[in-house]
Amino acid sequence: MTKQKKSNFEAELFKAADKLRKWIDAAEYKHIVLWLVFLKHISDSFSELYEKLEQDEYADPEDRDEYIAENVFFVPINSRWQNIHSKAKFPEIGKIIDDAMTEIEKENKELKNVLPKVYWKENLDKTSLWELIDLISNLDLKTENEKSKDLFGRVYEYFLGEFANAEGKKWGQFYTPKCIVELMVNMIEPFKWRVYDPACGSWWMFVMSEKFVEDHQGYINDITIYGQESNQTTRKLSKMNLAIRNINSQFVKWNTEWSFLNDAHPDLKSDYVLANPPFNQSDWWQEILSEDGRWKYWLPPSWNANYAWIQHMLYHTAPNWVMATVLANGSLSSNTAWEWEIRKELIKQGLVECIVALPKQLFYNTWIPACIWFLRRWRKNVGTDKNVGTGLKPVPTVADEKYDSIKKDISTHYILFINASEMWFMKDRVHRELSNEDIKKITNTYHNWRKSKSAIGEYEDELWFCKSASLEELEKHSFVLTPWRYVEIAEEEDDGIPFEDKMNDLTEKLYKQMEKEKELNDEIKTQLGKIGF
Repeated sequence: MTKQKKSNFEAELFKAADKLRKWIDAAEYKHIVLWLVFLKHISDSFSELYEKLEQDEYADPEDRDEYIAENVFFVPINSRWQNIHSKAKFPEIGKIIDDAMTEIEKENKELKNVLPKVYWKENLDKTSLWELIDLISNLDLKTENEKSKDLFGRVYEYFLGEFANAEGKKWGQFYTPKCIVELMVNMIEPFKWRVYDPACGSWWMFVMSEKFVEDHQGYINDITIYGQESNQTTRKLSKMNLAIRNINSQFVKWNTEWSFLNDAHPDLKSDYVLANPPFNQSDWWQEILSEDGRWKYWLPPSWNANYAWIQHMLYHTAPNWVMATVLANGSLSSNTAWEWEIRKELIKQGLVECIVALPKQLFYNTWIPACIWFLRRWRKNVGTDKNVGTGLKPVPTVADEKYDSIKKDISTHYILFINASEMWFMKDRVHRELSNEDIKKITNTYHNWRKSKSAIGEYEDELWFCKSASLEELEKHSFVLTPWRYVEIAEEEDDGIPFEDKMNDLTEKLYKQMEKEKELNDEIKTQLGKIGF
């Protein structure tokens, strides 16, 4: 287990941002920096093309259409970075930046009502702002971007981690760790068609989809993205994130009522679903939803939205579809009547394909253990390459009352369980991450399982790691989907120590640990008392 080395580039930016902490509200200072980096980046791209056009006697470097043709944002003269930097020490620098943002929006319709106008605020220290502009001016963003091809993903991810450590879990809201997104995208392979996320946050899901298509020589224009976000600031950041990659964001919708109460895409039937909805959301229910047509499999409980999210996403799927969604581990084994009935029905209809148990401490906003559900509609017309091998016999949609009569046919369907809970390294002192090797192993296991043969080899169950379980096995376990119920664990060698002695030893260790925690809590209370708390 190794520790990720921090980049000097991101660290320098964060150092500059941290200077603003005492001057502006905590909810703003991250975006102050990110939007300036965005302004510098598009200005650098504009200047690079501008210089090329100057060398062409038939081109006009001030012609906006020249930049549109090259998928480069047109930056008006007063909005260009060199103008911003030259006036950084002016008392009205905040207004100069706000005006620059306004002019850029006018010239680039995909950025309309996206860019912030927050720099001309009294609480924003002008000296700190000038220092920030000067620092960004000295950064070679072009070189940095060529290194990673994901400059803003890097910056955003680093900032989020630092803010989460400094300010608490609220900074992790609406963000899915990059390693989880990579895993989901590599497993379901969203090459084309319609991709949907009903709780889209900052849209890193779709950025990774774009990267996947590019890496596999596909065409990004073959993908149309749909989504919904309740946080206006996050949505603006996401639209910038998409715009800079020339991804159409016209179907990125915003409203404050969430996808349940105000579905922005009521008629959408998507081919791929990629999502990380809020875990165990308890404030979602209103009585108006009790007769909603989305609850096809059973009415979800009002106190937990996990199965409401699953059914909402299923409602928005096309005839042939695949879904990957992150959920709390409790969704795998919850035994309240309603949740159990929904899970049983999803399993019996052959919709659940694979469950991946994730390591703890992956997320910035919660310590709740999580998993990834992979669901897929089996159809005979999908193509034989996707219907051969373990667990891939096409399964018809069946009503609950017909289950017993065709149970023999359905029992040939299998679900793949992958226990990745121990696959991690320490990204920092509190957060874990999956390595590239971990992602590759999980992905290869899944794709090998989906095919009888591949270039990599045939699928085999592996102790501690994976198991292809039949529906008969799931029925014996009362339709619980927790991977370690099925993944076989190697038997430990008998060390000769009696069981009672082992239990006494463990109990003694537990009491000692509890005593240490009590002593620590008492010391904290004492110290807080000394300073008046």
